Amino acid sequence: MSADPQKGPDTAEGHAPISGASIPAVDRRFRLQWEAAQNAHVLLYPEGMIKLNTSAGEILKRCDGQATLADITASLEQSFAASALSADVIAFIALAVDKKWVTLRS
Repeated sequence: MSADPQKGPDTAEGHAPISGASIPAVDRRFRLQWEAAQNAHVLLYPEGMIKLNTSAGEILKRCDGQATLADITASLEQSFAASALSADVIAFIALAVDKKWVTLRS
């Protein structure tokens, strides 16, 4: 995701800045599920399906409307023995908010 000098790198289009305190949830118009036939997590909606890559699926399955982005990042870092994932998680959530897959509250 490229940084827009007007928005900054951690802002979804037309939305407040995204931070570790933001609380994401999969939008109610979508259903996240594992699809064995696709061997991937997918977002289902009335008109179709969005096949997610592994990283997107792992992030979205943690977006329960209760965990903060900091909590989600810590969970991912622990699960995958990784560090410094915050910028990537925030960038993906900004994209997901722009696509209306995810809603945020602070």
